[in-house]
Amino acid sequence: MDNFIPDIYQKNIYDINYTKLKKMGIKCLLFDLDNTLVPVKSDIPSKKVKDLFLYLEKDFKIIILSNSKQKRLIPFKDILNVDVAFSACKPFKKKYLKIMRLYNFKEHEIAAIGDQLITDINGANKVGITSILVSPMGEYEKFVTKINRFFEKFIYRSLKKRNILIKGEYYE
Repeated sequence: MDNFIPDIYQKNIYDINYTKLKKMGIKCLLFDLDNTLVPVKSDIPSKKVKDLFLYLEKDFKIIILSNSKQKRLIPFKDILNVDVAFSACKPFKKKYLKIMRLYNFKEHEIAAIGDQLITDINGANKVGITSILVSPMGEYEKFVTKINRFFEKFIYRSLKKRNILIKGEYYE
């Protein structure tokens, strides 16, 4: 169960203390796409996401790490001027390790941000990088995500019983 416990839990990407991450030595931010950066049905980033990325790019290498296909990520890559890692197969380690190797980052220099315990948080924790959970942006989810959310309920319930992670009780 420890792999499902995020290091940080915030309401959304805008509530994350990026100054603190920088002070922690984080140099690279891996953002999930669907329901983390944008709602699932959005094809382009909002102005708010663009502004955030413009602010963050001064201090961090930003990469969108998603289980979505390349075609879905290309508009975000082009508009936000960031690198993308598509078909990531999170929570498997392969893409995380590839990113560390390609960009020459150590585990303690990367933070992964996402809305799912089973894919985003589990994957980040498996490779020992800082894991940041955010609440999903929208109600609509893809079929595979709905399956993950079903199992996520049991994980949340178990972690709540241990007073470790309670939905909606955010922490840094």
